[in-house]
Amino acid sequence: MAYGQKILKGDAYKRASIKRRHIRIRKRINGTAERPRLVVTRSNRHIVAQVIDDLKGHTLASASTLDSSIRGGEGDKSAQAKQVGALVAERAKAAGVEAVVFDRGGNQYAGRIAALADAAREAGLKF
Repeated sequence: MAYGQKILKGDAYKRASIKRRHIRIRKRINGTAERPRLVVTRSNRHIVAQVIDDLKGHTLASASTLDSSIRGGEGDKSAQAKQVGALVAERAKAAGVEAVVFDRGGNQYAGRIAALADAAREAGLKF
């Protein structure tokens, strides 16, 4: 396998596949001061979104399901992802960011990832 990964089974294989895809994506995607990178990290229970300027190595805005305003909220995980998308877009706009490059983190653009991205677009963040 590429990138020095061992042949794994089950969930470990899935995580390794996601890691490989993320490495492949990060070769092409880079955040700048004009268009920072909107990174989405997903686990089984939570989702985290960060707006990162890769040139400086700074996080400009972030939101997650662990935030006090979202934590323990109603709805399924997709509804919580929508809330995270709207919150990160609001915080990014407050930090002066209008447009971002979307980094799905090796995950498929479906389900919670797509819900977060759509909510961020509706809140006024340009991809």
